[in-house]
Amino acid sequence: MLFLISIISFGAIHAAPNSFFAAGGLNPNMGSDAIDHLKAVYGLDKPLVEQYLSWILHLFSLDFGVSFVSGQEVITVISERIGITLVMNSIVLVLVFVLSLYLGIRASLLQDTIYDKAIIQLSLFSFSMPSFYLSLLLIVFFGVYLDWFPISGLHSNDVGEGISYYLDMAYHLVLPIGVMLFVSIGSMTMYVRSLSVDILKSDYIFFASSRGLSRKQLMRKYILPNLTPPLITLLGLSLPGLIGGSVILESIFSIDGMGQLFYQSALSRDYPVIMGILMITALLTLVGNTLSDIYLMRKNPFFARSK
Repeated sequence: MLFLISIISFGAIHAAPNSFFAAGGLNPNMGSDAIDHLKAVYGLDKPLVEQYLSWILHLFSLDFGVSFVSGQEVITVISERIGITLVMNSIVLVLVFVLSLYLGIRASLLQDTIYDKAIIQLSLFSFSMPSFYLSLLLIVFFGVYLDWFPISGLHSNDVGEGISYYLDMAYHLVLPIGVMLFVSIGSMTMYVRSLSVDILKSDYIFFASSRGLSRKQLMRKYILPNLTPPLITLLGLSLPGLIGGSVILESIFSIDGMGQLFYQSALSRDYPVIMGILMITALLTLVGNTLSDIYLMRKNPFFARSK
């Protein structure tokens, strides 16, 4: 699957109009002979099939090539940016999972009450809110008007070392993580609520309730175990968002992460960097799906009984 993804991605990237070496893209005074020489240096003068074979063979040794823009190894460029993106999105993923479980299950247990209706409305509001628009609102209100939080970057100019360094980083990440959390939690909460409502309508829940089980017991023994399979599958599909979900926010808040790198590379047609990010995203997708399938197989009662 990863091999097929690489073929499609490589072909689509090189089929896009314009290129990094287009006339005037590097230097308007650069002649065609100089551009042809640069293409020969980077191997872009060869047939597309030969370019792909050379690239895929180097990929086995984690050699993604050299960035057209910086001249650095692509793996070096990505490793410098991927850390903050993974940290931000991992925090958001955990918070969304925990909070949506609590809000969705509680809303299903209090179905058709004021609490349930309020959760539905907030979830729909969250689901329909564009992340870029909410980012601008929070920047204007909390960053400019109230001056509570910084609006760009990861560190202050006078930041120290040690614990103060990480506290300053956390302070700068309050607004972007808040935006990511708010725009992501709505859909997950509605999904959890919908699944929980269906579970509560089942016969075994009716039988358990007739035995006098409390809501906490119903949630622990019946609702959560039956919610696990679809949520694990959804989390497996959410792993690619650890990289691709922050393109807009990192650009707005000037955070040097993978999202901003992908956006800048796409604008400059930096093929090696684009392909490197795409392959890492595809790998995360396949790894997430595989891990979720393995977990579900291990939790399957038929599999456990056969063991």
